[in-house]
Amino acid sequence: MEDLDELDRKILAALQLNGRASWTDIAQLLGISTTTVARRAQHLFGAGLARVAVLPHLEHDGPVHVFIVRLTCAPGSQLKVAGLLAANPDIRYVTIVTGGYDIVFELVAPKHRDLYSMLVEFVHTIPGAQQSNADLVLHTYKRSYDWSVPVVGEQAAPFALTPRAHTCERGHLDDVDRLVLAAVREDGRASSQSVGRRLGISESTARRRLEAMLERGCATVATFIPAAALGYEAEILLWLSVEPSMQDRVAERLSDERGVRMIASLLGQASLICEVIVPTTADLHHFTSRTLASVPGIQSWTAGVQVLTVKRGFLMVPWAEDRIAAALAPS
Repeated sequence: MEDLDELDRKILAALQLNGRASWTDIAQLLGISTTTVARRAQHLFGAGLARVAVLPHLEHDGPVHVFIVRLTCAPGSQLKVAGLLAANPDIRYVTIVTGGYDIVFELVAPKHRDLYSMLVEFVHTIPGAQQSNADLVLHTYKRSYDWSVPVVGEQAAPFALTPRAHTCERGHLDDVDRLVLAAVREDGRASSQSVGRRLGISESTARRRLEAMLERGCATVATFIPAAALGYEAEILLWLSVEPSMQDRVAERLSDERGVRMIASLLGQASLICEVIVPTTADLHHFTSRTLASVPGIQSWTAGVQVLTVKRGFLMVPWAEDRIAAALAPS
């Protein structure tokens, strides 16, 4: 990981809070010049430490099943298996972890698709893939991008974009909406002017269409950065066993924690999956020994450290691309 100073980290955190914020807005938030922000940010993007994306709502093309899959691999094959999984367009998220499994990934399966071919045949034709355990996601309580607020300071909380509840029916996007969304999906900072020029529409149309999709929850701006770039030591996945009658209350209580990036209920051996990102291992100790221990209804938990995230939001993350390319290159 490139050696970053405090200002670099603050710029990354500001981008994570609002990936489409102008350099001027970020400069005002941090109390520095616009030129400095733009220069530093471009260097950080060039170093592969951030990616801004505009992500369509998960069910923008119709209902889906979401599965969290844990996978063991043959020794030494983890990077190659992760790369082959990440190449699948139906897989939203891939990370290499410690613990009883080697890889955790998230498969998004349209409800008309054959689950056997996606969950069994595909996974077990990957060289190096071994035992898998797939849990159906029943409900997502929280998925946030504001865990980095403490890097900038609590005064930055209002600066964060808040994901909106999805208010539209299937088929609400027309052809122009889809073209605009595709144009900013992998480059979430693309200007309305450049999008309009590329698509042959006016700048105002491109801006209006994108703003409407974000307002209606049809799309979300997300900035992906490695937690280690902000000096964070602990990026953890937890599987919680919870008393059934207490599941909602436990999930809602943990959702109040800033470091909880995601929490969802599962149909499987564990009741809840929880992604936690905290600055230090001491903070992680406090979370497990104090926070989890104080929440009524939690019966037990297991955990794994995320040692390398490869894919988020259906997109490869730039800081893993070289490692994956090397792992997949012919011997």
